[in-house]
Amino acid sequence: MEDIRQLTINAIRVLSAEAIEKAKSGHPGMPLGAAPIGYAAFTNMTFNPKDTAFDNRDRFVLSAGHASMLDYSLYYLFGFGLTKEDIMNFRQLGARTAGHPEYGVCPGVETSTGPLGQGIANAVGMAIAENYLAEKFNREGYPVVDHYTYALCGDGCMQEGIENEAASLAGALKLGKLIVLYDDNDITIEGSTDITFTEDVGKRHEALGWQVIKVKDANDVAAINRAIKKAKAETEKPSLIIVKSTIGYGSPLAGKASCHGSPLGADNLAALKKTLGWACEPFEVPEEVFKHCKKFGAKGKRAEKAWKEMFKEYSEKYPELAKEYVSWKKRELPDLENIEELWQFEKDDASRGYGSTVLNKLAKYVPNLIGGSADLAPANKSNIKSRGNYEADVKDGSNMHFGIREHAMAAICNGMYLHGGLIPYCATFAVFSDYMKNAMRMSALMEIPVIYILTHDSIGVGEDGPTHQPIEQLTGLRATPHMRVYRPADGRETAAAWIAALKGKDPACLFLSRQTLPMLEGTGKNAFKGGYILCDSDKKVPDVILIATGSEVNLAVSAKALLKEEGIDARVVSMPCTEDFDAQPEKYKESVLPSAVRARVAIEAGSLLCWYKYVGLDGKILGMDSFGASAPAGQLFKKFGFTPENVAEAAKEVCKK
Repeated sequence: MEDIRQLTINAIRVLSAEAIEKAKSGHPGMPLGAAPIGYAAFTNMTFNPKDTAFDNRDRFVLSAGHASMLDYSLYYLFGFGLTKEDIMNFRQLGARTAGHPEYGVCPGVETSTGPLGQGIANAVGMAIAENYLAEKFNREGYPVVDHYTYALCGDGCMQEGIENEAASLAGALKLGKLIVLYDDNDITIEGSTDITFTEDVGKRHEALGWQVIKVKDANDVAAINRAIKKAKAETEKPSLIIVKSTIGYGSPLAGKASCHGSPLGADNLAALKKTLGWACEPFEVPEEVFKHCKKFGAKGKRAEKAWKEMFKEYSEKYPELAKEYVSWKKRELPDLENIEELWQFEKDDASRGYGSTVLNKLAKYVPNLIGGSADLAPANKSNIKSRGNYEADVKDGSNMHFGIREHAMAAICNGMYLHGGLIPYCATFAVFSDYMKNAMRMSALMEIPVIYILTHDSIGVGEDGPTHQPIEQLTGLRATPHMRVYRPADGRETAAAWIAALKGKDPACLFLSRQTLPMLEGTGKNAFKGGYILCDSDKKVPDVILIATGSEVNLAVSAKALLKEEGIDARVVSMPCTEDFDAQPEKYKESVLPSAVRARVAIEAGSLLCWYKYVGLDGKILGMDSFGASAPAGQLFKKFGFTPENVAEAAKEVCKK
């Protein structure tokens, strides 16, 4: 048994090094050093490589995504459907074996990783989802949701702030089914970690509420197995297994930073094979390795069969629960557009208040909606009032307390969604989206519909001043592919934004105001088109078009009345979501913004950059090309030119061109 273990580990090492050498690009150091850790994880996990979507599989996250060839070698050897050609095409155009693991591209990859620390936070989210769903659906004798989440990380992940944020929350929530394997090789790109990183990682995690287990030598697979067994025995704490390894193990570059992010080179690759006693042709693996790895897939296949038989019995005994479980996993939604109460509001409110009203109504129809705030729920108005809190010892609440951890919060929500079964949202002030931007970008890259509630959306924040007043954030998020950004003008547009976010396949940002926005005549389901005519001109062709979002839509409506007194006929276009508008047919877009009307004014209390394509060479933008100031909101809107009179003056200017 020991011989086949070692042969398999060496196969992982050599395949990884060969693929990187052929690509002339990649990171061989960690795959060589951490191959025994990856092997130990996979041989302890439950998975069916022939059904990578098996509900009750253990999840594996390679947080150190640069070591992607370790991932691919494991998936190849353990039968996940990768081929030798996939391995040989590492980092090539169109290959399933991309430079960093990509969700939806390579079979078995649970989440896209690469930005260090993100994967650990994703794993925390997956563990939360497992924990929450187990509380909801498991019954005595029927462990419908009962699996572990593994993450493999390196020194780089441990240095990132997001790791500490996520680990802190994981400890507080007592996520006993989370196991993080730490490949501790003391090397990063610039050399030894002791030039910047001298803390005791184990003691830090103990202080954060983790069980810490140490393995002195990564090549001692039996010791890693014992550590994993001990981790599984601890049900009240997440476990960190610190495994000392040697980067570039087996090669002449072992222990050196030079093998972190560059191919070994032909001579060093040959020396590696000689040291390991590897005599196979390039990219060839002994058949006994595949046979050995196949046993673990077969074990997982049996586990899936047993789970399905158990779930059939569960469905007979608890039919309503089983039906709900399937619905949650499929992300089924009712016909939200036609639920009348979602469109009804009793009074004028800030759009954050409208958002709270919609969220709390939605909670009746979308039971697997779960989320919370970065310690700002009273300000974001992101709590579901009819439900309790999710806490370490109270598992059935769906209001999350993420703490003041924006970056980890967003990445955790990614993991919660990727686990399956939940529809996560998270909330903070719009300006603090900068803290979580990379995790939001990963939502967009993976095209997963996490919902971001971003309140206090402009200089309307007022007295808190420019540190808290978002200017460039709208433009930055709109510039992100597959990210939909909604800035609603009133309650009905806020309802449309929420419904569109839930129905969409991409992540969505809801930019919501602190200040009150009046209900406007003409808003409603047209908002689903992203942009629409709110108030039209009396003429077939308007003299000028006013395009606005959020709180500025009401300014445009007021400006239209002022212009009419001067004989200028304006059309007001509300544009709550530029991405949804841009996706409309050309005929519709032309009907809203006819090319014949070159006199256009865009109004938004944010950066000007994203509006030029709508106003053209002859148009004008009323926006922010500076930071804000500390003063009451009303004074700030006047100071920066956001008044009906100023909008009307801008419209008259463009009409003269």
